[in-house]
Parts: sequence; structure tokens; C-alpha cells
Amino acid sequence: MKKDIGNKIKELRTNKKMTLRELSEGTGLSIGFLSQLERGLTSIATDSLMKIAEALDVDLNYFFANPKRKNRVVLRSYEKEVFKIDSSTFINYNLTTNNSDKFMLPRLIEILPNNTEENISQYKHDGEEFIYVLEGTLTLCIDNDQHELYPGDSAHYKSDIMHNYSNYTNKMVRIIEVSYPNQFKDKE
Repeated sequence: MKKDIGNKIKELRTNKKMTLRELSEGTGLSIGFLSQLERGLTSIATDSLMKIAEALDVDLNYFFANPKRKNRVVLRSYEKEVFKIDSSTFINYNLTTNNSDKFMLPRLIEILPNNTEENISQYKHDGEEFIYVLEGTLTLCIDNDQHELYPGDSAHYKSDIMHNYSNYTNKMVRIIEVSYPNQFKDKE
């Protein structure tokens, strides 16, 4: 895995005609560390990999994509991969072997604790969403109404109304979210 990530970083960097020094300046990571990483001699924390992804202008999931999985139907629990981290708070895992040719986007989302009860910034878009709470207490806002969802609770709503969710507790929240349409369909 270390070698795969390192190879992908080196390939992207060289395709963009970027030196190790330029990547170092763009990420705040040392040239020596980046060199070792590209050769598969060291591992990397997710937050540092996120800096590299931003500097190389790719999504974090680029480093975890496995082309052998595309034609498979079954995804084993141990094969689950992080495909996106939002705001260092939401960790999104793919629950499918290939989301580029599917209409629905199923994800497991872990929401890190956020004890400050600030107003949730709501948004809207086309489609619909389904949420099922596995663990913790999720605060769901729909059209400025707040709802507390507990393990076993679910919500299904059209996405063209203002909505968002947060974790105002001091424990991890884990949810299954299925979105339609799949925003990543045919983008891989």
C-alpha cells in the first residue's frame, strides 16, 4: 500500500512537471520525507496525504482507488476505502466496488466530535438522500428545523430543500448515507 501511494504521488508530480522542492513548498512536508514516501519507504498520515492531494489537484480517493475492484459486485468489510475527507470532520468510505457507473452513491460516514453548537451551514442540490444512524447522536437540520437522530433512526428527504447534519457530541457518529443521483457517476 505504501509503495502504491508513493508511486501514484511520483507519477502525478512528474506528469505535472513539479519538482520535489515545489511539492514540499506546496505541502509543508520535507523534501526528504516526500522522497522516502515516493519510494515506498515510509507511511503517511491522512492529513498529510490530504495536503499532497490538494497540491497535486486530485481527490484523496485517487490514492486509494483499486482498478481490480471495478467489475466486482461484493465489497468485503476489510476492503472499505476512504474516498473523501471533508473539513477534517467527515470521513467518507465507499460502500461499493465502483461508483462511477451507479446511479446511487452509498457511503459510510464517520463524523468526528464537534462540541461547539454553531449554526449548521445548510445547502441544497438536486436529488434525494437517505440516512441511517449506526452509532452516536446525529443532529440533522432540514429547513432550519433540528432533529436529533439516534442509532436505528433514519431520515429520507429530497435534497432540493435546505439541509445538513453535524455531530455536537463528544463521541463519534457513524451513519450510512445513500445519495441519488451519484455525483461521481462517470467521473472516474
